[in-house]
Amino acid sequence: MAKAIKIGSGSVWEERVGYSRAIRTGNFIEVAGTTAVDANGNKVGIGNPAEQTRFIIKKAEKALKELGADLSHVIKTVMYVTDIDQWQEIGDAHGEFFKEIKPVATMVEVSRLIDPDLVVEIEFRAYVP
Repeated sequence: MAKAIKIGSGSVWEERVGYSRAIRTGNFIEVAGTTAVDANGNKVGIGNPAEQTRFIIKKAEKALKELGADLSHVIKTVMYVTDIDQWQEIGDAHGEFFKEIKPVATMVEVSRLIDPDLVVEIEFRAYVP
């Protein structure tokens, strides 16, 4: 069994709740549900779902790089959104990064996220051959 390599982003939530930003086990990397909150706890892209999506993907990309991968290794994304009517803005921003990579993707509407200003949360799964 491969040893799990765990990384954090320094978020106070990771310590408080008890989770890792990302974990690599063998060839697979899982990135935790990620929202548009920067390292200082500031919300990014309030009122702009596309900007939140872009920030989230860049934040996940940083975690992937720490574990020896990049966005080209992403095989799955799951997008949790608070308003499915914003699917085009969110989907277009997702496509800016993944148009050529084409991971499997799911987008579902949820009743709310941890903060009402956050309208998108994304999980990522990557495979590094």
